[in-house]
Amino acid sequence: MNGSLAANASLLAGIKAGLQKPACDIAVCAPAPYLAQCQSELAGTGVAWGAQDVSVHESGAYTGEVAASMLLDFGCTYAIVGHSERRAYHAETNEVVAQKAARALASGLTPIVCIGETLAEREAGKTAEVVGKQLDAVLNTLDAAQLAKIVLAYEPVWAIGTGKTATPDMAQEVHAMLRKRLAGVSVEAADKVRILYGGSMKPENAAELLAMEDIDGGLIGGASLKAVDFLAIAAAA
Repeated sequence: MNGSLAANASLLAGIKAGLQKPACDIAVCAPAPYLAQCQSELAGTGVAWGAQDVSVHESGAYTGEVAASMLLDFGCTYAIVGHSERRAYHAETNEVVAQKAARALASGLTPIVCIGETLAEREAGKTAEVVGKQLDAVLNTLDAAQLAKIVLAYEPVWAIGTGKTATPDMAQEVHAMLRKRLAGVSVEAADKVRILYGGSMKPENAAELLAMEDIDGGLIGGASLKAVDFLAIAAAA
């Protein structure tokens, strides 16, 4: 929940000015009130945009919710679902996250499905169990064809803003486990789904993380608020 019209204009201008022809897919996911600004500033640039959440409901008496159809009106390609902060502060369950992913896909949006464990879960040795259950809810909701169209993002909650960091090998271990779980349902989906790393990727660690076999990109947090840092990560990709 960052940004203003003025700050966004400066950030997007910086990204556009410093962006060489990208060899990777780049998108910004903004708070809903600023999606019109993203559409205006980014159309035709090669940078896609999307929302930070989407309603599980198609339409109706759900005041405050934002429907997938509304996001499409503003040219969105992506919608983040199940971000760790949505799970923590809005009590979103694994099942709700899976339903949001299904709603996004049915509407023509690409869901960026976030999964990850807390510090307590990590220290208790429950990483595989926790992220496995989070992913299983999605696997149980989507068919193989739908599954191949999602983007998956691993967010180790314990490595975000805590001073603790996951080494590239630690991140790769979880990514490989997730890919193997996908392959158990659909080998095609396991090959196609991009698994992003969302544990404080920065210019300083991006290249090392992205060199890992099963880390296909980054879900960027604080570094996305600085054009020079965001561009440096894109360059590393």
